[in-house]
Amino acid sequence: MNTKEKTDYKQIWSNCLRVIRDNINYQSFKTWFDPIKPLRLEGNVLTIQVPSQFFYEWLEEHYINLLKKTIRQELGPSGRLEYSIIMDNSLVNNARCTVNMPTSNKKATQNPAVAMPLDLNNSNSKEIPNPFIIPGIKKIRVNSQLNENYSFDNFVEGDCNRLARSAGFAVGQNPGKTAFNPLFLYSKVGLGKTHLANAIGIQVKNGFPDKTVLYVSAEQFVNQFIESVRNNNQNDFVHFYQMIDTLIIDDIQFLSGKEKTQDVFFHIFNHLHQKGKQLIITSDKAPVEMQGVKPRLLSRFKWGLAADLQVPDLETRMAILAQKLYGDGVEMPAEVVEYLAYSITTNIREMEGALISILAQASLNKKDITLELAKQMIDKYVKNTAREISIDYIQKVISEYFNIPIELIISKTRKREIVQARQLTMYFSKKYTKSSLATIGLHCGNKDHATVLHACKTVSNLTETDKKFSIFVNELDKKIQG
Repeated sequence: MNTKEKTDYKQIWSNCLRVIRDNINYQSFKTWFDPIKPLRLEGNVLTIQVPSQFFYEWLEEHYINLLKKTIRQELGPSGRLEYSIIMDNSLVNNARCTVNMPTSNKKATQNPAVAMPLDLNNSNSKEIPNPFIIPGIKKIRVNSQLNENYSFDNFVEGDCNRLARSAGFAVGQNPGKTAFNPLFLYSKVGLGKTHLANAIGIQVKNGFPDKTVLYVSAEQFVNQFIESVRNNNQNDFVHFYQMIDTLIIDDIQFLSGKEKTQDVFFHIFNHLHQKGKQLIITSDKAPVEMQGVKPRLLSRFKWGLAADLQVPDLETRMAILAQKLYGDGVEMPAEVVEYLAYSITTNIREMEGALISILAQASLNKKDITLELAKQMIDKYVKNTAREISIDYIQKVISEYFNIPIELIISKTRKREIVQARQLTMYFSKKYTKSSLATIGLHCGNKDHATVLHACKTVSNLTETDKKFSIFVNELDKKIQG
C-alpha cells in the first residue's frame, strides 16, 4: 500500500466520523465509534476493525443507515463497508483473530467463517484494564458505594413511608432471609427511595461485616456492561455481580428498552435470588406501570414486596426539616420552617434545597433568618420548580389572607367569616388539586362530600352576585397560583 492510499483510508474514516458525531449524542459516539480503527481501502470498500461480534451486531442494528449514508457520501453510490471483527479463537491457542464481514441489514447470526475467509493474524490491539477481574475464588473487597449520610438514623418515618421503611429495616436486619426479596421501592423523584435503599445497605454492612454490599445506579450498571462488551470481558462482569451478597440497583427504569442489558441482569438476578442473596431495587414507577421491560424480568420484581413512598404530609415535612437543621447544628424560627413545609409539598429534595438556599442567603448577606427573607427566597424558588398545589398550601394562603388561624377554619364553628373561609378552601381545593371530594372534606373539618359540593356551589353563586366576594376570589386565585 502506498503512502497516498494509507492517508486516504484514514482521512475517509475521519470524514465519516465528523458526520456521525453530528448525528448522535456524545456518549453514544464515545462508546460505539471511538474504539473503531480504519484498516484499509480497496477500491470502493473501506474496512474498519471493531472489538467484538457483539459490537458489530450493535452497529448493524442501530447505526446501519447512518454508516451507509456516510460511506456513500465519501466513496460514491457504490461505496461499501466491511468489518474486521476481533474474536477469541480457542482452536488456535487462545489467539485472537479477525473475521471480515460485509455491511448489511442483517445481524450476523450465521457462522461468519462460512461466508468470508478468516484472517488469522494475531491482533495487536491495546488491552484495556479489566475492572472486574476476580483473583481466583478469593473473596475480594468491594467498595459498597453507599452514601454514609443516608442512614436509618436520619430517615424520618411518617404515614407516607411507614410500610417501605419497616420492610427495609427488616431486610437490613436479616438480608436474604425475609419474604421481602426482592424489595422493590418506588415513588416519584425526591421522596426518599435512594435514602432508604442506602440505609438498608449501611445496616447490612454494619451488622454483617462479612457480607459484600454494593449500591449501583442502573445507569452505571448499563455503562459497565457496555464497557465489558467493548473489552470482551462480559463473563467477568457477570461473575463480579454474582458474588455480591446484597445488591442495590437504583432507578431500575433506566434499563427500559435496553434488551441486552436486561438479559444480563435477568441472569444475575436469578443467580443471586437462588443463592439467598438480597436484592433491593428502586424505581420511579410501580412494576405494573413500567414500560420497555421484558415480562420475565417484571415478574421477578413482583416476587417479593413492592412498597411505595408517598408524598409526605405537613407534619412529616416539618419533621424532615427539623431533622436536617438538627443534623447541621442550625437553628431557624419555627414560623420559617412551617412556611417552607407549606410551600414545597411534593419533593423532599427540593424542600431541603430551598432550606439550604435560605441559610446561604442569610449567611452571605449577614441577615437574620426571618419569615420575610424566607418568603422572598421561597417564592422565587417555588416559581422555578414545578410546584403542585396542595390542600395544605390552599389552607395556608386563605388563613393568611383573612388572618384566621387554620385551626378555626377546620373547626366546627358556624361564624359567618369562618364558614366563608372554609368554603373557599373547599372551592379552591376542588379547582386546583386532584383530591377527591371526600379527601377535601376530611381536610376541612371532617366534612362529607355533599358539604364540599354545596360549598363549591355557594362560592360560584356568591362570585356572580357579590362584588366584594368576587374580589376575594380573584385575589386568592392569584395568590394560590403564585
